[in-house]
Formats: sequence, structure tokens, C-alpha cells
Amino acid sequence: MTNTVPQPRPVKVHRPWLGPLMVLGGGVALGFAPIGLRLGLDDLGPQAIAFWRYLFAVPMLFVLVLAVDRRLPSKPNRAIFFAALFFTLDMALWHWSLTMTSVSNATFIVNLGNVLVGLTAWAFLKERPGMNWAIAAVLAVAGAAALSLGGKVLTGGALRGDLLALAAAVFVSFYMLFSKLARRTLGGVEAMFWLSVFEAGMAFIIVALSGERFMPATLAGFAMPLALAIVVQVAGQGLIISGLGSTDTAVAGILVLAQPVVAAAISWGLFKEPLTTIQAAGAGAILVAVWLAQRQKPKAPPAP
Repeated sequence: MTNTVPQPRPVKVHRPWLGPLMVLGGGVALGFAPIGLRLGLDDLGPQAIAFWRYLFAVPMLFVLVLAVDRRLPSKPNRAIFFAALFFTLDMALWHWSLTMTSVSNATFIVNLGNVLVGLTAWAFLKERPGMNWAIAAVLAVAGAAALSLGGKVLTGGALRGDLLALAAAVFVSFYMLFSKLARRTLGGVEAMFWLSVFEAGMAFIIVALSGERFMPATLAGFAMPLALAIVVQVAGQGLIISGLGSTDTAVAGILVLAQPVVAAAISWGLFKEPLTTIQAAGAGAILVAVWLAQRQKPKAPPAP
């Protein structure tokens, strides 16, 4: 008779910094979204670019689920459908508002949605933001205003476009909220897979209603939507959805604000659009807000 010594169970290492780091990385990747959209407008309309971005991402994410989770994607939950709905509406209204109001107005207003995330999380998820978040939110709003509006004189009017951008900002906050809820029963990669599936279907309807053509004149017109699918949809959104599983929703909303800073830096080099002193100060304020938000004390892991 032999005595067997029971082997100790592996201890899961808690890395409180990993979730916020993933959300921040996703926000950096999202900074390429307006750049790719601008470069692709010669071949496709803005709604069609969004449609192909979602559709190209679907098979990539399906393969990732098989590779990472070693199984087929789980059945989608109701929260993932609503997250896809709010994200698709956000993108559609954001693009629509750009045709009615100034780019500066629309950019500033829609970025308010990332701050509203903290309030929706407080109301629906009972995640009470800390003092760090409150200070970071004020800095982020001021920084976004300076970055978006500091290069031009703000003009009045265009009320309809401003209201559309405000609606898009609200949809951003609810997208983050329902994504957080969806992550309770879905893994990060499979959540992103189902998001892209639903977003592609909804964007198809939007393109059909908008009257934009679905196909570019040449195959080269697919290059930019494909690049957006890889960099923004799979990498950027994937990192955000995965990181949301272990990051306070309010903090994630601030971290995603790295997006306009990255977009402004790339535009400076690519489109020769230098930042004014006010815009540079705004970018600095956003970076301080991002640093301050991620310093919020993380919640302790659940007891085994």
C-alpha cells in the first residue's frame, strides 16, 4: 500500500493592475479609429466603413475564441445584445453629427460619454466612484474640451448636430455598462465575438437606410476597414471588453480617454495638424486624469 501526498491546489495570482492596463491599451488602439475613418472616406462612406470593420472582425474573433478558450463561443446573453446596440447607435450618431455640427463640437460632446460611464455605473451597478475618479473626471472633461475646441473658435448654432453628439455620448456610457454586465457570464474574447456579430447586423441595416454603397470601387477600398477591424475592433475593443471584467466601470471610462490624445498625436504627424498650446495642455490634463484614475484603490479579490 502506498501513501499518496495530496498536491496543493494552484493559487490564482491576483493582478489588480492587469485589467486597467488592458483598458488603457484598448483606449490607445481606439485612437487609430478616426485616422482610419478619415483615410478610408475616399472609397466608402462612414457607415459602410463601420459595417466592414465589424464584419471583418467576426472570423478573426471566432478563431481567437477557438485558440484561447479551446471551444466554441458560449451562447450570448441579453446584455451583450444591448451593448452592441448602444455601440452601433453611438457610432452612427457620431458620424451623423459630424455632418451637422463642427468636428470640435461633436468630438468634445461625445467624449463626455466616457465620464458619464461613472455615473451610470454608480446608478445601476452600485459601483460608487472614489475621490480619485471625481478629480480625474473634472480633469478629463477640461482636457477633452481644450483638446477638441482649443484649435478653433467655437461657433454657435448647429443645435441638431450637437444634440445627436450628446445622444451618442449617452450611448457610449450604456455600451460600457452593458459590456460590464455581459462579462459576468462571457469571456472577454467571446464577448467581443458576439458584439461584432450583432454590430455587423445592425450596421448593415444602418447602411441600407443611409443610402451609402456597400462595396468600394476597387478591392483596395477594403484595406482601411480591414486595418480598422484588426487594430480597433479586435485589439482595441477586445482589450477594453477583457479588461472590464476586473476594472471598475468608472475608472475604465477615464482610461479610454487616451483615445483622443493618441488621435491628436497621430494627426499631428500624419496630416500636419500641429496642436495649439491650449490643445497640448488639454492632452496633458487627460493624461494626468488617466494616471490619477488608475491609482484608485482596486477592490480586493473575492475570498476563496
